[in-house]
Amino acid sequence: MNTYVEPARQLPVREFDVVIAGGGTAGVVAALAAARQGAETVLIEAKGYLGGIVVEGGTALHSYYNLWKAFPGVEKRQVVRGIPQEIVDRLAAVGGTSGHAEMLLGYDYDSVCTAIDTEIYKLVAFEMLVEAGVSVYVNTYLAGAIVEGSRVKGVIAESHSGREAILGRSFVDCTGYGDLAAHAGAGYSEPNDYAVANSIGVGGVSLERYHEFLDSYDAVKEYSTGMRSGRDGQIVRLMGISQKLPPEFMDEARAIGMATVTTTVHDDYFMFVKLNVRMPTSPTNRDEAAKAELELRRRQARAIALFKKHVPGCENAFIARTSPSLCIRRGRLITCDYDITLDDVLGGRHFADDVMSYGFHDSAPRLQIKDGGTYGIPYRALCVAGLDNLLASGMMITSDHDAHMSTRNTVCCMGQGQAAGTAAAICAQRGCGTRELPYADLRRALVASGVYLENG
Repeated sequence: MNTYVEPARQLPVREFDVVIAGGGTAGVVAALAAARQGAETVLIEAKGYLGGIVVEGGTALHSYYNLWKAFPGVEKRQVVRGIPQEIVDRLAAVGGTSGHAEMLLGYDYDSVCTAIDTEIYKLVAFEMLVEAGVSVYVNTYLAGAIVEGSRVKGVIAESHSGREAILGRSFVDCTGYGDLAAHAGAGYSEPNDYAVANSIGVGGVSLERYHEFLDSYDAVKEYSTGMRSGRDGQIVRLMGISQKLPPEFMDEARAIGMATVTTTVHDDYFMFVKLNVRMPTSPTNRDEAAKAELELRRRQARAIALFKKHVPGCENAFIARTSPSLCIRRGRLITCDYDITLDDVLGGRHFADDVMSYGFHDSAPRLQIKDGGTYGIPYRALCVAGLDNLLASGMMITSDHDAHMSTRNTVCCMGQGQAAGTAAAICAQRGCGTRELPYADLRRALVASGVYLENG
């Protein structure tokens, strides 16, 4: 490959206590947590809105609760609270969520369905950040890192305003792709062990008629009712049993990587219909990602045609929303001080340095946390190996695919974000590295901000 030597130039400099890269699922919560600890915080996001996978690729927020309904006699516990719950409260106040609607069928997968409105979430998240005093740099691309020895000194950012250096004392990578960690020289791998996706919102449909369609084949697998269009007790989640549905429907659904699950908080609207495609390489490969982007949009069109043809009440279906780019479940896997194992997850292990508790596994009921309990995310699992002031949160941690099928989920990423943002702020204020922060001090700050911990 030919190369070009870019001329040196002076860049304008901005300085903050805490720099958060990525304004997605974990990044929003990390920035809120850091700012509320009193740190001058900046959040850098490439898109023009916030929320990430929550508003682009999911079907619901999984999960604030333990899997109590699958284990008779097990206590119902909300195990993720703090800022993640505050976001749900804010959404509920403006009709942007189903609430924590209990699953009536399919509760061996999740005990609740917390569906959200994607557009209201974008607004609420942005407003909360501004209220907290976070400097929000949207439409700003992370282009590099400034590193001295084992410390990150700053990042290079690009926007329509130009190229600039943003310096900080503590840093949190919430990019999903692990961009900041990679730029900073952290160790990583690219497992490419998931399909990529682009979920669509579908208008002109009926949840009730879709339920009737599934029920006519005795194929209702998941069912939940909650708040929808301002009324309680309405269908907010449905999923079918693929083996029972007509082959002419399911053969095409499988061909386009479409699951039968959907959620909504509005009448006549499927908030999420997910289309998947497997890439031959990591989604960090620009050229292969471009091919996947096109294929996903072709599959979106086929999905609409499939609903129109086979599902009563969907004859007028149309695409009302797409994600601006494909969504990943994992890009780079960043090497951290501790790697959470499947035994940790399924065995319900808690650690001396827990920063959150979590009780959901996306492969349930095949894989479930022991006795409907929880496991802990240890602080050291967020500390990027080899760097003294960089934390990672979200889908970038946990090498084992089956363990990652729990830790990558939205509410777990939110909880990780609150822990990382809190730790980054305290470290910045004290002028210490991430490993020099006494756990007792971090725990005290987390509990004070509403985080639920089960490790004593």
